[in-house]
Amino acid sequence: MTDGAERRMPSWVLRAVLLFWGVFALLVVAWQVVELLRSLLIMLLASLFLSLAIEPGVNRLARRGWRRGRATGTVMVAVLAASLAFVVAIVALVAQQVATLAERAPEYLSQIEDWLKDTFDVSVDFGDLGDRLRDSDVWSNIAGRTLALSATAFSALVAFLAVGLFTFYLVADGPRFRRAVCSRLRPNVQAKVLEAWEVAIDKTGAYLYSRVVLAGLSGLCHTLAFLLLGVKYSLALGLWVGIVSQFVPVIGTYLAGVLPVLVALVDDPRAGLIVVIVIVLYQQVENYLFLPRITARTLELHPALGFGAVIAGAALLGAVGALLAIPVAACLQAFATMYWPSHDLVESPLVIESVPASPPRRRRSRRDRAR
Repeated sequence: MTDGAERRMPSWVLRAVLLFWGVFALLVVAWQVVELLRSLLIMLLASLFLSLAIEPGVNRLARRGWRRGRATGTVMVAVLAASLAFVVAIVALVAQQVATLAERAPEYLSQIEDWLKDTFDVSVDFGDLGDRLRDSDVWSNIAGRTLALSATAFSALVAFLAVGLFTFYLVADGPRFRRAVCSRLRPNVQAKVLEAWEVAIDKTGAYLYSRVVLAGLSGLCHTLAFLLLGVKYSLALGLWVGIVSQFVPVIGTYLAGVLPVLVALVDDPRAGLIVVIVIVLYQQVENYLFLPRITARTLELHPALGFGAVIAGAALLGAVGALLAIPVAACLQAFATMYWPSHDLVESPLVIESVPASPPRRRRSRRDRAR
């Protein structure tokens, strides 16, 4: 009897095994649900970001006596109208420049041959490449693929409308939604939740403000540079570079530079090269002069932390994650500052930003050495 009792498995082992496999099954089911609802969750995250970004403007109108729904609709319509006007103008410009480039391809190739010959004494013969480009089916294939992209455009339109609807309700019913959430929490927890919500609104609004300021500076500088270079559509191209470079993370600068370079190449290959140099030089000025000052006053986020956040966000959620990464990182940094206590630093050269240079040592004369 004693030996059998000692060999018997303890009762808690079976419960632990069942608990382990039950939790594992729940995690698997939860992961599958998240995968199935991935698109919906991304739309909700985008809506939350947009609602936090436009809520300061809606609150300002509401304090002036506007009804919250009307104020929300007015702000959203203004943002949508400006975005559509910008997109339509740029799409028309791109279509026109691509058609012009295809039509005048032989002339451009001849100019490139002459420029290489005169500048580098290099003889290049493109032959009938320009005629084949103009007469080939490449451009007709591009037009034919437009129909294939219509389904993707329709899906994007549905997602856009869904994001707009979620954003409207999150902003218009913001106080009611927060009351519903806080009514289920204890008073001390309510204070923390509302404080975190306010920090999220401030940081997201600061991110949007900093992007708008940087986009304005970039658009102004590039417009003036394009005007001096004689590039066509200087204002539209300057706005394109300013907006795309600031609101498309990581690759925005390179993506924005393609269109002005293409437009400049249509008239003169050398102008295209100068436009590339202008864009690269401005990017350096922005990184070392404009960006640190504006970001320090709005987000107070270190550039390295912001860059890492963008990469992580893009890896997790794609383009939406890259767009949301910087304000989310700024909010997390603000929460850490609020709830993580700070202490006095110990004396160490490793925590000093700049060590004053020691005064140069005076060479001793022979008389001093003798003494």
